[in-house]
Amino acid sequence: MNQFNQDTIVALATPNGTGAIGVIRLSGPDAVQIANSVFKGKNLIKQASHTIHFGTITDGDLVLDEVLASLFVAPRSYTRENVVEISCHGSNYIIQSIIKLLIRQGARSAKPGEFTLRAFLNGQFDLSQAEAVADLIAADSKASQQVALQQLRGGYSTELQQLREQLVHFASMIELELDFSEEDVEFANRGQLKQLVHNLTRIIGKLILSFELGNAVKQGINTVIAGRPNAGKSTLLNALLNEERAIVSHLAGTTRDTIEETLNINGINFRLIDTAGIREATDAIEQIGIQKTMEKISQTALLLYVFDVENITAEELQQDINSLYKPGIPAIVVANKIDLAQNFHDTFHPYLPDGAVLLAISAKEKLHIHELKELIYNQTIQGKLNGNETLVTNIRHLEALQKTEQALIKTLQGIDRQITSDFIALDIKQALYYLGEITGAVTTDDLLDNIFSKFCIGK
Repeated sequence: MNQFNQDTIVALATPNGTGAIGVIRLSGPDAVQIANSVFKGKNLIKQASHTIHFGTITDGDLVLDEVLASLFVAPRSYTRENVVEISCHGSNYIIQSIIKLLIRQGARSAKPGEFTLRAFLNGQFDLSQAEAVADLIAADSKASQQVALQQLRGGYSTELQQLREQLVHFASMIELELDFSEEDVEFANRGQLKQLVHNLTRIIGKLILSFELGNAVKQGINTVIAGRPNAGKSTLLNALLNEERAIVSHLAGTTRDTIEETLNINGINFRLIDTAGIREATDAIEQIGIQKTMEKISQTALLLYVFDVENITAEELQQDINSLYKPGIPAIVVANKIDLAQNFHDTFHPYLPDGAVLLAISAKEKLHIHELKELIYNQTIQGKLNGNETLVTNIRHLEALQKTEQALIKTLQGIDRQITSDFIALDIKQALYYLGEITGAVTTDDLLDNIFSKFCIGK
């Protein structure tokens, strides 16, 4: 892969579109020379690393723009190569003119993620940290930003590296046994190896379990608002968002399709999904809407069931909840229109399944909406997230950890069955291989292409 490092690449590092400034990034062995060939000001080749210089970019006698050129001399740069960042005015015409000029001078257009790929190949950080760069760019909440930043700083990588080093030690001892197989010696104490594998399996199992929370933090928590027509689902959505997002009408069946919006509570994004009212459909379009409702409910991480305290019996409520509730999935039963009712709690609470929480609100009058937001957070996140916790957020990492766990289980089974050292060594090597896939100790060109092709150009 290092043949890429013979080229000098260029791309716009800031978003496309007109803005105050645009930053054009060059990286590669000839980055300083290429930039210097079109820069009029100080001689960039003679300047120190981490300095900024004012000048102009010229194409022959034509001045394209006044710019600032920032120098980062290898290895003290993001890619560990020579890097020049040209800050120009944010005109798309100016930006494209400068990039075309730099390409004519010997640079080539960077591929998606190629700057970060070079940083990985040059040992700036491991593969899981490189992926955290993309997660940090895409972070749209405080929690997802903190998780990505922790991974970028190497917390996840450090933990995996420690596990891998312990396994490598025992793998080397077993390999040594194979070299002396005719003398029937044992260098790797089977009791210690078994204890180590038990500990590793426990730690990896914990990481696997963290994916559910990690993925929710990264992607947002699916929260379905369900209930009968005219229960106040759309009014509730509007109240939670504090804006008129959904159409509200006294006519039943107004919501035919799902409406999705994002609500941020304490740094966590909740993907609110307003659904069609649950009833016998009166036409084909409403039937499709109800089918979508049931699909969304089957995928939800939190169910908000809304009912009108004035227009439902306790038996009907129980029937609805039984058809929608999934054990293990938090459910909040929202009694709406309490400004019109009394003594609803004693009437409905006995009919709720264990684990479901009842809260009374008035969506129209926005009564107890703040309490509902707190309850939404508490039912899903409270007590599960802390700043020092390692969370798995990447499906590729999850699959590698699951394969590692399977290889470790086979190692334990082999020790218990007293199989020969060569078969135990194979299982340990499999575990090491899958752990190495996460950090990049083991890579293929296809794997790297797949990961970095998802990055934005310029990063």
